[in-house]
Amino acid sequence: MRAGLGLAGMFYGLGVGVRDQAFRLGWKQAERAEVPVVSVGNITLGGTGKTPMVEYVARWGRSRGLRVAILSRGYGQSSGMNDEGRVLEENLPDVPHLQGRDRATLARIAVEELESELLVLDDGFQHRRLARDLDVVLLDALDPFGLGRIFPRGLLREPISALKRASVVVLSRGDLVTADDRKAIRRRAEHAAGPLFWAVARHAPLVLLGEGGLEDPLTSIGGKRVAAFCGIGNPEGFRRTLGGLGADLVGFRSFPDHHPYSGGDMAELTTWVKGLGAELVLTTQKDSVKLRAETLGPVPLRAVRIGLEVFEGEETLLAALARIVPASTA
Repeated sequence: MRAGLGLAGMFYGLGVGVRDQAFRLGWKQAERAEVPVVSVGNITLGGTGKTPMVEYVARWGRSRGLRVAILSRGYGQSSGMNDEGRVLEENLPDVPHLQGRDRATLARIAVEELESELLVLDDGFQHRRLARDLDVVLLDALDPFGLGRIFPRGLLREPISALKRASVVVLSRGDLVTADDRKAIRRRAEHAAGPLFWAVARHAPLVLLGEGGLEDPLTSIGGKRVAAFCGIGNPEGFRRTLGGLGADLVGFRSFPDHHPYSGGDMAELTTWVKGLGAELVLTTQKDSVKLRAETLGPVPLRAVRIGLEVFEGEETLLAALARIVPASTA
């Protein structure tokens, strides 16, 4: 089985390499927008924290008075906005979010109809059709290199050497590993891709969100028996975040990424929570926008809102962003 997956990965990697060569040599042309484009992406499958990074960049643009729009493919979308899109709409109500396969067309709509001055391309590192002025690429500190192998043998979407196209590499969840681990990850990345502009970030819990705009402080977790569940790309990252809040975690469940919760799921979770004797249930904001529930049975249900906090190399990231916008707004 491993040999078969390895062979499939070889052909997948070959296809990726040919496509990269086509863009690099100009055989395929990227369409350039009339305004700066910042791409936020990664080189692995699964969750690396792109949504908090997209929010970080969009907030940076808005703080400079720029009209910002977010463009994304909309993976996991059945109708309307997908999970990440709804989270971004909730957190950035003044930033329009356009979803669709053809992001070059979305860029034209954002500029011509919405008069956007900065475009943030979500999950755009492999989407080469729309040219970008800055490529921010995230590596998840808990599994930065996707088992070291190209999909489907591993979780790499591209070889590690593809990081040479990155403008800035941001190591997300960097607080969940040691300083020595962070240095080792950077060494391996630079061994494959050459010198990189580098920053390190954490997913900082901000507040607990309830239905209807209710907000509880993080301190409300203290002393309570907590059950938690999620359906995201990296459930281990969420579990560790809860541990950092000092939660007495009596149970944890994970579902596949973009899981569409059914009535049966909710009933099963309610029974599970009751059996654990939990006093509080926590989930991610990405899950909560689909659930729209304030309790599981009699137990309060809250979502942990996360913000990106860059604790190493933020000056590198901010300088890169400042270089691509008009001097009057930087």
